[in-house]
Amino acid sequence: MEPALISPASATILGIPANIIYILIPLIGIGTFAYIIFRRLTPLLRAAPDDRLNRIPERIRSVIKIWLAQWRHPRYMLAGVVHIFLFAGFLILGARSTQLVFIGFVDGFHLPGFSGSFGVFYNVLKDYAATWILIAVAIAAVRRGIIKPARYAVPPQYGKDHTWEALMVLGLIATLVITESLFEAGLAAARIQKGMHAEFTAPLTLVWLFKHLLSNASHSVLQGVHSVAYFIHEITFFFFLCFLPMGKHFHVILSLFNVFFMRLDRGNVKPVRHGIDDDKLDDLASFGVKVFEDFTWKHMLDFYSCADCGRCSDHCPANAVRRPLSPRFISIKGRDYAFKHYPWIGSNGSEPKPLIGDIYSEDEIWSCTTCGACEQECPLGIEYIDKMVDLRRGMVDEGMVPQSLQKPLGALEKRGNPWGKMERKRADWTKELAEETPVKVLEKGKTAETLYFVDSISSFDDRMQEIARASARILKAAGIDFGILGKAEKDSGHEVRRFGEEMLFQDLKDQNTDAILNSGAENIVTADPHAYNALKKDYKDLPPVEHISQTILRNVKAGKIRLKPVADAAKAYVYHDPCYLGRHNSLYDDPRTAIDTIPGLNRIEMEGNCRDRSFCCGGGGLMLFYEPEEEQRMGVLRVEMAKKAGANVIVTACPFCLVNIEDAIKVAGFEGEMEAIDLCELIEQHLVAEK
Repeated sequence: MEPALISPASATILGIPANIIYILIPLIGIGTFAYIIFRRLTPLLRAAPDDRLNRIPERIRSVIKIWLAQWRHPRYMLAGVVHIFLFAGFLILGARSTQLVFIGFVDGFHLPGFSGSFGVFYNVLKDYAATWILIAVAIAAVRRGIIKPARYAVPPQYGKDHTWEALMVLGLIATLVITESLFEAGLAAARIQKGMHAEFTAPLTLVWLFKHLLSNASHSVLQGVHSVAYFIHEITFFFFLCFLPMGKHFHVILSLFNVFFMRLDRGNVKPVRHGIDDDKLDDLASFGVKVFEDFTWKHMLDFYSCADCGRCSDHCPANAVRRPLSPRFISIKGRDYAFKHYPWIGSNGSEPKPLIGDIYSEDEIWSCTTCGACEQECPLGIEYIDKMVDLRRGMVDEGMVPQSLQKPLGALEKRGNPWGKMERKRADWTKELAEETPVKVLEKGKTAETLYFVDSISSFDDRMQEIARASARILKAAGIDFGILGKAEKDSGHEVRRFGEEMLFQDLKDQNTDAILNSGAENIVTADPHAYNALKKDYKDLPPVEHISQTILRNVKAGKIRLKPVADAAKAYVYHDPCYLGRHNSLYDDPRTAIDTIPGLNRIEMEGNCRDRSFCCGGGGLMLFYEPEEEQRMGVLRVEMAKKAGANVIVTACPFCLVNIEDAIKVAGFEGEMEAIDLCELIEQHLVAEK
């Protein structure tokens, strides 16, 4: 039977058999694409090593959840839903696009298994997918070109706006689905005109609409629509494929791989160099990242994978207070550097230049609090903390340390604490405790079942010593046999490591490890999330470590700690999630539940700004000593969030947060209206005294 229309494989173009042209288009397209990818991979081949082929089952689960299920996208509901529809449509139409390539030179080609009843089902599904893709494209174009959410904006200091690229790609996507639908519709309309059997057309789809629009068209018009639509589709498809590695839409290709290789643990910091043990660090000629090629291949892959969506910067506290840092542009500037120095055409660029001073500034890198909000928001598994730490390691190695940090770092090296106070005064906070709360110092043969690791701020800061005393009273009330290291304890080194002083951290870690193991303690408890994170994630071979919120809750449930009702039931309490307790260690519920065990206490939430979307107070560790360039304090913004939620009391579970939040209440002018308190102090105030 004569076909309703001449197929692409049987047609001619300017007297040339079309199947020859339709073989050349994919050959040229795929060849060009392969060459571009090879050139893009060149810097990755020169990068530092990174072990990312471990824990394969977990990585597969991450791909299924974060990449395939698009788990993080609905955190921005409209944009997320639009992206989910685009992503799902792309997955569905992938088979159809592959089939169309072969149709150009194999008449009537079907992918294996795509004929029969499954083929009918798939055709209906892909027609609806093409339709919802076009709708999603229209919504995305309006958002990008007209509404322009603030997180898409590009400040002048960061270069050119990328809106044109986004709109161009949306136009290419629209062209693909429209031409594929016209190709189908022209054939369907021709079959109806000739009285031939026409395949079922899903109602209210693009194919259905175009078929009705073409129902009265002449045979020559239908043939032209069918042939031209196919030609435009194929040219657009392979142009699009080769265009993707040229800019921010490289993530369409790389997102699967970037999510597969993403970091699986939180709170930890990458080693100085993979494959080099800590005791071999002295053998390294250079520390950290100084030139682009010092980045690991995964971090370069991050640069290529950035979608420029701005989610990271939208939740970055440093960006919110106008410090010279926007995580989004850490990636974009890295990608721009790679594109410039490793172009897809021509020879590689000039000799590597130091990154600091060339594409990144010192203040930009020091501005990061390592809170992890950027990594929590990124839907593509892009990492920032390790990059910041590596860049800081490089700066420290070159002697580029901010003036305000030089004194505390020197004091840490000399005295084991950033205040430079005498080691023998580390246990002086115990002197104000009543005789009924004795605190053992685990030395000269003294032992205890539990070690209370105090860390520097709660040992030496006059206000934060109250947290240490409250912690001791809680441990005593729970009947726990505990002690402290006293002068043998050094700073945990948590911020020392994250500020790039790796060798100093290793020294502090070694001294603390020896002291802890010599104490004979079977477990460790601390009220400082930074110490908790360091002991759990940065140290090795220690007894189990617990944050005191976990200790409190366990003993309340066991009936060992009893709490009396709150005195003022009218007060509203809100819990502020410390970054290194919440995001980095997923301890969200224990502190809240511990607060809720106080009878009559009214606890509220800072909706939208709590749990894994908590806002950093800006005071973690050595950040108390750093003097950043900023328009407003992070703590003030956080206090304003609590005020807006209707809170009278801000409860936190971190001494650094308490320092910043108490200060921010004064700066914001809320003294007398609001107060801040540590979880340990709150619980200690409500302990039922034993008779």
